[in-house]
Amino acid sequence: MGGCCPPMDLMRSEPMQLIQLIIPIESSNLTVSYLGDVGLIQFKDLNAEKSPFQRTYAAQIKKCGEMARRLRFFQDQMLRAGLIPSTKPLTRADIDLDDLEIKLGELEAELVEINGNGEKLQRSYNELVEYKLVLQKAGELFSSALSSAAAQQRDIASRQMPEESLDSPLLLDQEMSIDPSKPVNLGFIAGLVPREKFMAFERILFRATRGNVFLKQVVLEEPVIDPASGEKVEKNAFLIFFSGEKSKSKILKICEAFGANRYPFSEDLGKQVQMITEVSERLSEMKTTIDAGLAHRANLLQSIGDQFEQWNFLVKKEKSIYHTLNMLSLDVTKKCLVAEGWSPVFASKHIQEALQRASIDSNSQVGSIFQVLHTKELPPTYFRTNKFTTAFQEIVDAYGVAKYQEANPGVFTIVTFPFLFAVMFGDWGHGICLLLGTLFLLFREKKLSSQKLGDIMEMTFGGRYTIFMMSIFSIYTGLIYNEFFSVPFELFGPSAYACRDLSCRDATTVGLIKVRDTYPFGLDPAWHGSRSELPFLNSLKMKMSILLGVAQMNLGIILSFFNAIFFRNSLNVWFQFIPQMIFLNSLFGYLSLLIIVKWITGSQADLYHVMIYMFLSPTDDLGENQLFPGQKMAQLVLLLLAFVSVPWMLLPKPFLLKRQHQNRHQGQTYTPLQSTEESLQVEANHGSHDHEEFEFGEVFVHQLIHTIEFVLGAISNTASYLRLWALSLAHSELSTVFYEKVLLLAWGYVLILCDCNLLHIHN
Repeated sequence: MGGCCPPMDLMRSEPMQLIQLIIPIESSNLTVSYLGDVGLIQFKDLNAEKSPFQRTYAAQIKKCGEMARRLRFFQDQMLRAGLIPSTKPLTRADIDLDDLEIKLGELEAELVEINGNGEKLQRSYNELVEYKLVLQKAGELFSSALSSAAAQQRDIASRQMPEESLDSPLLLDQEMSIDPSKPVNLGFIAGLVPREKFMAFERILFRATRGNVFLKQVVLEEPVIDPASGEKVEKNAFLIFFSGEKSKSKILKICEAFGANRYPFSEDLGKQVQMITEVSERLSEMKTTIDAGLAHRANLLQSIGDQFEQWNFLVKKEKSIYHTLNMLSLDVTKKCLVAEGWSPVFASKHIQEALQRASIDSNSQVGSIFQVLHTKELPPTYFRTNKFTTAFQEIVDAYGVAKYQEANPGVFTIVTFPFLFAVMFGDWGHGICLLLGTLFLLFREKKLSSQKLGDIMEMTFGGRYTIFMMSIFSIYTGLIYNEFFSVPFELFGPSAYACRDLSCRDATTVGLIKVRDTYPFGLDPAWHGSRSELPFLNSLKMKMSILLGVAQMNLGIILSFFNAIFFRNSLNVWFQFIPQMIFLNSLFGYLSLLIIVKWITGSQADLYHVMIYMFLSPTDDLGENQLFPGQKMAQLVLLLLAFVSVPWMLLPKPFLLKRQHQNRHQGQTYTPLQSTEESLQVEANHGSHDHEEFEFGEVFVHQLIHTIEFVLGAISNTASYLRLWALSLAHSELSTVFYEKVLLLAWGYVLILCDCNLLHIHN
């Protein structure tokens, strides 16, 4: 924290004070900004009864929201264009919010206009591309139709048929008898239709006109961009011949329904060539215009991107300032704002300096007033942290925040969290890999802290010191387990075991005997690969998990004792701490003692049998499961204490609280209780100094829930700590499988290939 602050005390939260600030309106914005930079005040909402729209600075918040919307629009446009906003470090620039609002409005209007013009030009360009294709394909259809019609006329004119044959047309006489003075006028429509809709399009046309149309199609080789949707679509060019206005209206409606784009077309070949030339020239001109518009848009977005982060930061900060100002109340003269909030006691000097600096910078003739209010309200909890302890404190806060001045579990989490992880991740090879990755983050800390990282990388970087501690402890537990990527090493001396005979044939079964002193540190490497490795490690890790769990649960109960002493709450000492310690240690503390005694004595007693029949048949003889003299009587006493501790936790405390409440308020007006947890909680809940009735039923139910929760939690939490054993076993076995089935097999194949190559070279 530097030299400005007193030494950090993580054990308990900082002493807090309720302060009142009277701020002149002309310097209010700058004052809240400077106080936000200090970051040591939690403001109270003095306008809780007002809706957001009735508050003083609702219009300014709406204005900031509109600017934030424009910035989100710019960000979306930059992402679509593939541009990344500049990540240059933010410089403090004096930008007026009104000027920024005008500038953002102008930039938005310009960008919207550019986008609109670009979309219109692109749509026109796509339409011209389709029009050109229609002219080309329909012209080919017309040319082929004219040539085939001319050939057919020549064939009919030159054909002589003296008699009818099977090959002669049935309606030839009717065709030849048509009056040439009454020609039939046929209309035609040309366009493009999506290929996937063409079969249905053709069928509907035939049914709607009862077959009185002639349809020709040409498949386009390449997909074209649809003018309406802007997406690439595979299409077919079509040419429809029809007769009559009714048929035309039906065909037009069907084209609209199927999204078929129609284009004007002339049957004159000369006009067709002229139209194709004109369309090609317009396409070239439009392409140049579109490219120029895109370049201008890219330059505009680049200029926005260079200042985007600065603008975004300013808008967010101003919006936060006005949200805070809305929590302040106007005084009677409407010339000052009154603020109330909680701050650490050590922060008084920093707050007064910020107030003085804001008054000077805003040229205010009247300075802000700072005063401390005396109250009995329960203050909020504030722990000062640094970059090392922040991640651990956040882990604790994710499960629950300690009450004001309670002992902070985060202090112990700095050690217990990474150590319990290491119990499951015990491999010093894996720990070294984790350590190297963490050291990279630590050495590049300054550079990475100023960059924008992805979600996963941001989370990993934030917990870099947690991962560092986890890697250190993993190396330590890996040395205890004697595992380096599941391979044992004789690091601290030779193994205490040797083969029974020279052949060492049964080395992995029962052929090992102890020939030296016990391996000095950790697990003897001879255990790895032996027949009894898994049963031995299972027993060791399971019992170790229970010992760690019971120790950590005892630590939590001991912390409650220190809380009770700190708050001078004797009820919690006698009717919470003592019965909880008795219950937990009568059962699971006793189990931990049996585990240690069994390790020391080398007894073959079955602890499962001992604990089960301690409840089912407490008076039976233990027989071969007896670990020490007087064990039977000790178990009876412990079982009796465990049963007595439950009503000890449940019954006395509610009645004593009721009597304490009656004694304090008998014949008196209401005065706040002494500084106990219960009194502080009552004030926090009610926030009033009026006399409140003592709800005995509510207190009793709360105590009942607390008792049941502790009893069930003691059992379930002890079982939950067996996860340490299960996950440690899973990690070890998976590492072994990976080593044996992947690395060794791959190494074996490499050796075989090398031998084959050497033999080939030798031959």
